[in-house]
Amino acid sequence: MTIVVFGSVNIDITTYGDRLPRPGESMLGQRYVIGQGGKGANQAVAAARLGAATHFVGRTGTDILGGLARELLNAGGVSTENLMVDPSRPTGIAVIAVDASAENAITFVAGANMGLDPSDAERVAPLLAGAEVLLLQLEVPLAASLAAAARVRATGGVVILDPAPAPAQGLADAVFRQVDVMTPNEIETEALVGIRPTCPENAVEATRRLAERGLAIGIVKMGARGVYFRGRGAEGFVPVYPVKAVDTVAAGDCFNGGLAFALRRGDGLEAAVRFAAACGALATTRPGASASAPTLAEVEALMRA
Repeated sequence: MTIVVFGSVNIDITTYGDRLPRPGESMLGQRYVIGQGGKGANQAVAAARLGAATHFVGRTGTDILGGLARELLNAGGVSTENLMVDPSRPTGIAVIAVDASAENAITFVAGANMGLDPSDAERVAPLLAGAEVLLLQLEVPLAASLAAAARVRATGGVVILDPAPAPAQGLADAVFRQVDVMTPNEIETEALVGIRPTCPENAVEATRRLAERGLAIGIVKMGARGVYFRGRGAEGFVPVYPVKAVDTVAAGDCFNGGLAFALRRGDGLEAAVRFAAACGALATTRPGASASAPTLAEVEALMRA
């Protein structure tokens, strides 16, 4: 199965402490980890670790962090032959603070990720033409992502957009018609349709509004409250899998990588969402971003438990 991820790659510096620092406060932490990040890279590693042939299209800088990003993607089983080097921008970076309850706060500097443009989609046109699933995020310019989406949909592929970080002004109606699936969390759902889903009941209304805007499949991720999905004749609620969370970083990205994997192998929508939810749950049981992605055996074991 071929999955293409068109999007962001960062190096993450994650700090761990009892709580998140307050504005203006210097606080002693417990430890830190340097690793792979960026929603695009996280999704790519998540899909590859499940066993999918996964290709990444993106940009790094010429700095030492760019070489590290490529090395870590390769170590995660992701093809990086279409990871370009941007001579005018630094590699993207994220600084992440995680507290004792696994909540996090993130500062993201996009760097070379913002250099992606429609010419990158044209450059990898043959790859996109053969993609069965395309994963997108909003950490790179939207015009570039939509150019990639058009090429994949023209040959019958499925396009999944994680609308994060959601722009304050939301998204134009045309965007909802140019992808097949969106997977917003509570904050992103509120930015897109004006409803912050805190329970299955108002998630129903949120997915209805997403459909009204032209979206074929809406999947609302509500964290510990579960997932609600609607589209193509199916809708329903998937409760959260019971796990002991230590770090919620990249749980949503692992969800999307799992969703792409499951849809590509032919799972129905409900089964695909359940599989994706298990991927996201397992990601919270270990620290890190890309490093938290589970294997197929781990996901299947959780689903059987």
